[in-house]
Amino acid sequence: MTELPNILWLVSHDTSPDLGCYAGSWPGAEYACTPRLDRLAAEGARYENAFAVAPVCAPSRSAAITGMYPPAIGTMHMRSRAVPPPEVRCFPEYLRAAGWWCTNDGGADFQFATPVTVWDENGPGAHWRNRPGGAPFFGVVNSSAAHESQIYADEEQFARTTAALTPEQRHDPALAPLPPYYPDTPPLREAWARYGDCVTAVDHWAGRILDELEADGLADSTLVVFWSDHGRGMPRAKRSPYEAGLHVPLLVRWPGRVAAGTVRRELVSLLDLAPTMLAAAGLDVPAHLHGRSLFDGAPRSVVHGHADRMTQAADTIRTVRDARFRYLRNYRPDRPYLQHQDYCEGFSTWRELRRLQYKETVLRELGAVPDALTPAQRLFLAPGKPAEELYDLERDPHEVENLAADPAYAGELERLRGELDAWQAEHGDLGLLDEAELAERWRPGGVEPVAEPPRVELAGGTATASCATPGASIAWTSDPPRPGLPQAPSPEEAAAALVGEVEADEALLHAAIALWCGVPPDDGRRWRLYTGPVELAPGSTIWFRACRLGHRDSEDVRVEL
Repeated sequence: MTELPNILWLVSHDTSPDLGCYAGSWPGAEYACTPRLDRLAAEGARYENAFAVAPVCAPSRSAAITGMYPPAIGTMHMRSRAVPPPEVRCFPEYLRAAGWWCTNDGGADFQFATPVTVWDENGPGAHWRNRPGGAPFFGVVNSSAAHESQIYADEEQFARTTAALTPEQRHDPALAPLPPYYPDTPPLREAWARYGDCVTAVDHWAGRILDELEADGLADSTLVVFWSDHGRGMPRAKRSPYEAGLHVPLLVRWPGRVAAGTVRRELVSLLDLAPTMLAAAGLDVPAHLHGRSLFDGAPRSVVHGHADRMTQAADTIRTVRDARFRYLRNYRPDRPYLQHQDYCEGFSTWRELRRLQYKETVLRELGAVPDALTPAQRLFLAPGKPAEELYDLERDPHEVENLAADPAYAGELERLRGELDAWQAEHGDLGLLDEAELAERWRPGGVEPVAEPPRVELAGGTATASCATPGASIAWTSDPPRPGLPQAPSPEEAAAALVGEVEADEALLHAAIALWCGVPPDDGRRWRLYTGPVELAPGSTIWFRACRLGHRDSEDVRVEL
């Protein structure tokens, strides 16, 4: 093993613990066909109680990359262009500063534009094989094969996503293990089977990446982590802070450090990933991080989660889970669980739930007894929700029997209420503020804050840089600007393209989506993280730039010798 371990993240979208290795600990996992991920689990550790902090991608990924709770730093609303406090960093910066080659292929969505200080390479093709001189690496590879968009894709796209599957690996809709909150109808069974196929496609993808690692002779010197940003892309899972939305797979392989066949049952959170990677690299873990190391941190007695605005569906839900019970506090009980969202309404599962809800209304209007849904299914489609919910996960793993009003569970209710109150008192909760008020704090009058240009002092061929903006990082490059590159659209132009107000060509739509997801435009230059004075050769020119999360980058400062 090298002195400095390599680290590889394999990150899936929208995947509950629906892997074969979770059979017996997760309802329905026996339906899965995931031989490569099952092997990865057998070669290391399987965490049976790992949880996202949010049941949707961008807030969850914000927690993973910063190690901090989204409601505490303002990243809780889905795609909010947050301005986190100055101490907040994307943790790969700490690894870069210590000599790791850091790459990210295929994913962003961190709730702010990703500064050039975070990654050595960021985008398709970013790979450990591009690192210089055998440096240790931290590589992130993302797969969208299980994203909800693939479940509901047209036949041609679905065939491309699942092209690697053999006929024997296809999932039979008739055997789909539907939970009791879903009606047992063909659209739900078909969607579940498609989801199963998509997870198997993720398994093939993970196997290919692991084969590359093995071929490069790096398997024994690399800490491999497989995880998903939140649960499956189905209603009452994705966007809902229940088990199906927050409970995620987490597999860890680290030869020589994590014993093969390990099963870990303690409660862990995805915001623990950042401090775990820093500790594994032998680096100090900043005191302001909310996560704790999976390997040597104190075990958690509870995990916290939240759900806030999801596109145009405004809500505020907080949840606490211990080893047995889940508590939810609904701050907007007058609003339905399944609020209207343009993005989702065309999905077959959403259409089916709306159809059955409408059928029950028509039956009632005709004087008949509504019977298109069971009581458990009807609850999720109700026009409102209780102020509090409490579920006994040992007796009720699908969370359909709310015990909040049961006197027999008053002690559990009061205890978990107190856990939530204490968490909010310790960390704050920006989700309780009006979002417009929060945005005005960040961008008074709608004006985006800008990082101050670095101050650069040149003495004896050495350039020393600093920045007056609190929390700013500094990048530098010897690559000159490349004129004529496409400019990113303005927020107004991007919004018009995304909602269909203008006819957008492929290039504009791609640029709008990139801006929406916080992917910075590629300026064709390789930016290094400034960690100390830079030596300049005679006749050379370098450029410095300051970056801070939630701020527009500074103007470049040119230095010549």
